[in-house]
Amino acid sequence: MEFIKPGINIDFISRRKVGYCLSGVLILISLLSLIVHGGPRYGIDFSGGLLIQVKMPGSSTPGQIKEKLQPIDLHNSSVQQFGELSDNEYLIRGDVSPEDLEGFSEKIETLLTIDPEKKAEVRRVEMVGPQVGKDLREKALFAIFYALLFITIYISGRFEFKWLLSGVMAAALIAVVYFFSLIHMSIPMLIALALVAAIILFLYLNLRYAMGAIVALIHDVFITIGIFSIFDKEFTLPIIAALLTIIGYSLNDTIIVFDRIRENLRRFHRKPFDQVINQSINETLSRTILTSLTTLMVVISLFVLGGGIIHDFAFAMLIGIIIGTYSSIFVASPVLLIWSDIKEVTNSGIKKRK
Repeated sequence: MEFIKPGINIDFISRRKVGYCLSGVLILISLLSLIVHGGPRYGIDFSGGLLIQVKMPGSSTPGQIKEKLQPIDLHNSSVQQFGELSDNEYLIRGDVSPEDLEGFSEKIETLLTIDPEKKAEVRRVEMVGPQVGKDLREKALFAIFYALLFITIYISGRFEFKWLLSGVMAAALIAVVYFFSLIHMSIPMLIALALVAAIILFLYLNLRYAMGAIVALIHDVFITIGIFSIFDKEFTLPIIAALLTIIGYSLNDTIIVFDRIRENLRRFHRKPFDQVINQSINETLSRTILTSLTTLMVVISLFVLGGGIIHDFAFAMLIGIIIGTYSSIFVASPVLLIWSDIKEVTNSGIKKRK
């Protein structure tokens, strides 16, 4: 099945500057949002504290719920609507954790129940200590970092047959990150510096496909995080799972395009590089759009029908699939062209010196 007829020739490469501008605007907005909000809004998994999901017997306001929770020092907690308005469900978040969880749910239900025939129902109670939250946050960042790093080893080995070189470079970066983590350097700053250093090394070591893939993946993850920050959504462990899934999905699209570029470079080695890239994108366009649309249908179903628990996960996947499909066309492949231009300038400069 082909969504787009063979022989289509959309000039994506000539429009790459539009893509650069769009990506730049999205990254800038994401960065500004993260700065304004003081970083991502961490959920209980990463920040620690107490989370209670309660179903009220009738409509209530957050103020009324807070007032009823005064006897157990939860009146200063944040209360927000959860799910549909008709569900009358609320999330209660607090920094104060009970000393004893035994009988805690029953106590909450008693305080929130007005009519004995219509009782409030506690759906779940979660409690995470601050140190555990911090450890989970750091491990989540390392999971994303190592996923990106090992992906670049695979890309370098598959497309450029430089398994050993990319492996040694990755091992060196891991060792440096581990050393600086021991001296309590900020983990987000450390990983950001390591990724920048990796991109520089890819350029220096002539790992062009790895550089295209890593730039596109960082682009996808950062924009997804930025959109979460813009909508003031919480970061929890399921969202980290969504980000890792997005990395895999985006990489799959990128590899398909890269495979066709490599094949066409062998077949049309006299063609200009930008024409080869453009032809390769067009030849894989039908497959890319079909895959994205079928995946989006499932994710939209989860987003609409999945309920409040899975809503944020589905939202992250929705954003990631759209951004990932876009980046495989307008980010990953054009990075190869940028790399080629940089190498040409560098080589011409060396020749002039000689």
